Amino acid sequence: MFVSGFTFIRNAIKFDYPIREAIESILPLCDEVVVAVGKSEDDTLKLIQSIPSDKIRIVETQWDESLREGGAVLASETNKAFDAISDKSDWAFYIQGDEVIHEKDYPAILEAMETYLPDKKVEGLLFRYLHFYGSYDYIGDSRRWYRREVRIIRNDKSIRSWKDAQGFRKEGRKLFVKPVDATVYHYGWVKPPEKQQAKQKTFNLYWHDENWVKEHIPDVDEFDYSKIDTLAKFTGSHPKVMQKRIEAMNWQFSFDPTQKKLNLKEKLSMWIEKKTGWRPGEYKNYKLI
Repeated sequence: MFVSGFTFIRNAIKFDYPIREAIESILPLCDEVVVAVGKSEDDTLKLIQSIPSDKIRIVETQWDESLREGGAVLASETNKAFDAISDKSDWAFYIQGDEVIHEKDYPAILEAMETYLPDKKVEGLLFRYLHFYGSYDYIGDSRRWYRREVRIIRNDKSIRSWKDAQGFRKEGRKLFVKPVDATVYHYGWVKPPEKQQAKQKTFNLYWHDENWVKEHIPDVDEFDYSKIDTLAKFTGSHPKVMQKRIEAMNWQFSFDPTQKKLNLKEKLSMWIEKKTGWRPGEYKNYKLI
């Protein structure tokens, strides 16, 4: 079984993406990792080149700034990386620049890839998600956070990154997938407040024009993490590759998990989910088999 990892990145240092940790977290499960590095305003390329592994292959790219509708440029860059993986790959392991895999889940991921490799009906593997917010101590627990997404797919180039690179589709339809007992640790909302604010101003331009950004994104120096509906305290362990980054955290954030800024409908939905595991009206970008 040959496994290729793939990802894309641009301005990782400027916006404080844990891309090095993301890549290092999937390296033990991959025979190669293709990284599409977009032309950046910082030393992102040197950062990727500094990772000590001969498994990594870099593809230098130029982002198409005209692809603003629905974040399409992110899917375009994802597809560039996917298209560059080895022809002999069986599975392709996708990781985004703010996602990390915990080493405790390696056995389950490897077992799932081996188990479902002969079953061609299985087009991808579905992961759970933990979304960290504000600091490494809190996770989002409301409906605004997606619970699952496909992160391993067949090496089938009729599979394409979908919309803003959230998931994948094959010839326009959802993939048929099996769940894997593993979790993606998403750190996209854990950055120094000034880096998070800079990211908001730039990143939203991949969906909207400058006028929308001026109207909806506050012109301030630091992101206000306090404007969140509800969070839960994280009591587990983080991936080992994240430890240095966690120790270097240089800002303060605290939140009272008993505080719920939710309307009645949202509270009812959360109650049902906690009691049954079912999230009413949940959007699923996949088909479980």
